[in-house]
Amino acid sequence: MDFELSSRSEAWRRKLQGFFDREVLPRHRAWLDHTAAGEAVSFMPDLQRKARDAGLWNLALPELAEGEPGTRLSNLEYAPLAELMGRLFWAPEVFNCQAPDVPNMIALQNCATPEQKARWLQPLLEAQTRSAFGMTEPDVASSDATNIATRMVRDGDDYVINGRKWFITGAAHPRCSFLIVLGVTDGDADRTSRHSCIIVPMDAPGVRLVRRLRWMGCEDHVAPIGELTFENVRVPRENLLGAEGEGFKVSQIRLGPARIHHCMRSIGLCELLIELMMVRASERSTFGRTVIQYDTVQRWIAESRVELEQARLLAYRCASRLDQAGHHGAWRDVSLIKVAVPAMLQRIADRAMQVFGAMGGSDDTPIHQALAWGRLLRIGDGPDEVHLRQIFRMEPMPAWTIANSPYLSAHPS
Repeated sequence: MDFELSSRSEAWRRKLQGFFDREVLPRHRAWLDHTAAGEAVSFMPDLQRKARDAGLWNLALPELAEGEPGTRLSNLEYAPLAELMGRLFWAPEVFNCQAPDVPNMIALQNCATPEQKARWLQPLLEAQTRSAFGMTEPDVASSDATNIATRMVRDGDDYVINGRKWFITGAAHPRCSFLIVLGVTDGDADRTSRHSCIIVPMDAPGVRLVRRLRWMGCEDHVAPIGELTFENVRVPRENLLGAEGEGFKVSQIRLGPARIHHCMRSIGLCELLIELMMVRASERSTFGRTVIQYDTVQRWIAESRVELEQARLLAYRCASRLDQAGHHGAWRDVSLIKVAVPAMLQRIADRAMQVFGAMGGSDDTPIHQALAWGRLLRIGDGPDEVHLRQIFRMEPMPAWTIANSPYLSAHPS
């Protein structure tokens, strides 16, 4: 296995690095000022135009159709680019690579009709709008997606929707114009055939944004999280995404890339945390020597590097499998990284916070947000327990038994 980036991927990484250093990073403090004041980021449209003019647009979509704007990079080629974007929480938006819009684009690419693509996908590809995916609910254990209880009842040529959703990433964004909503269309069908996905405009009568939600005191300024209610929301039948009863199929098509993209970006965030630990520890002194001279701190940084390199290789292998075998052929690898990477992010962020002391828990650094983000990822897009269960189910049983094992020197009776 070749562990080096291809020349094409390395060329794209260098190009993105130059743009990031020149155009994105110098605006970081201005972005923080805008969001702290509750203002729209005034320079974002111009920055997006520059990124698109530079060819750095829709980098995360390998299956772009003819005429759709973007680069058509493979998942493996995109991995180091996502890592670079992950150093700043807001950087992916510059390149139209932010969640939840990219996974929604992938779902629409694979499942939408030509009419749906023209109305809903094209504006996302052009960054003319934002979107959300309505799945989790407060009244059921959403870790088992078959529990989703929002009802979608056929009434003539329409569906009438009633239900409540929460922790819906992007739903509270002022530019979010539609959601892909998962709900029950046939309560008598098999457990995995009861649900469907329907495109619901945010301005449809009966859709109400109840409140914006924070996670561990942190707010997602790129894709603000919302709680929503649907009260007799009527949408036309042509808004059905995929066939009726294929809600889980649509969901899984978007969740695979969503999970790996989160992991790729988290690896970049961990790189930043290690750099912050190195600089902070070298600049501070306690009890007559610099902090970085202490064995404990050196071990923290070294352990972080070991874990990060392992996670990167796992993510690259997953990206390669996704390219070669598609969504269904890479499920085991997706589950592996989904468990490994958020846990790693939590550990590295915790060490960074200890090195920084009180400053690490303040808004002066991204460390506390990284810690909260790592913890959120262990729940969102499937909690650890669900992925571990999936990993176990795919573990093959050896053909031998303890009684006849060729690996044991003595066999119990």
